[in-house]
Amino acid sequence: MSSVRLYLFLLVGVLGLVGCEQDRSTSSPAASSDDTTASAAASAPDPADTSGTEARVLVLGNSIAAGAGVSPQEAFPALLQRKADSLGWDVQVQNAGVSGETTAGGLERIGWVLQDSVDVLVLELGGNDGLRGIDPGVTRKNLRGIIDTTLSTYPEAHVLLAGMQVPPNLGQGYARQFRQVYPTVAEAYGRVTLIPFILNDIAGSDSLMQDDGIHPAAAGHRLVAQTVWKKLRPLLEQIRTQEPA
Repeated sequence: MSSVRLYLFLLVGVLGLVGCEQDRSTSSPAASSDDTTASAAASAPDPADTSGTEARVLVLGNSIAAGAGVSPQEAFPALLQRKADSLGWDVQVQNAGVSGETTAGGLERIGWVLQDSVDVLVLELGGNDGLRGIDPGVTRKNLRGIIDTTLSTYPEAHVLLAGMQVPPNLGQGYARQFRQVYPTVAEAYGRVTLIPFILNDIAGSDSLMQDDGIHPAAAGHRLVAQTVWKKLRPLLEQIRTQEPA
């Protein structure tokens, strides 16, 4: 059995419990405010690099973004902040991840978390939809609702859509339909960049996953951050070259 398939089988048991136990009162932006300020620069910024426009990155996700099982400083949103800080870039990464979150919950929260300007939305939701057997059409509609709300509020914003997969024991047809949700959504927009599977090369690895076999360990979060950064850095560079309003 491949490591990814093993991961997907384990995903049913553990993330389902996480979703059931999560206190929904943490869904407000205030609940994740500590995550947004927890990271520090990996190295001192270059004081000569003062050019560029400030950029704000919003990470809207579930237990992966929330950093379940690791410290806030080790979760991938904090690592994205460190990468930007190490370059001396004026970038703020806000972690709005909530363990157990579904796309429906994200759609409910998006208006609230968009009160501050957003240049890039990292959208990491949908895994819990799959675990609950939600119709992929509903997941697709909710993701599009989140993206539509973001782009209607901030038309110049970009979206990074982080894909997820579900275990085949939910049915091969369902798994296939769910997997197609993300590329289908991404293809519908000109300002959406797809990350096909956010845990690619991480799922199933004993050294990169926690003992539950589901959530990334600190080393796994470093690889997730690298995967996201490959797509995020070009967008930030583009934003930095724009003239201030």
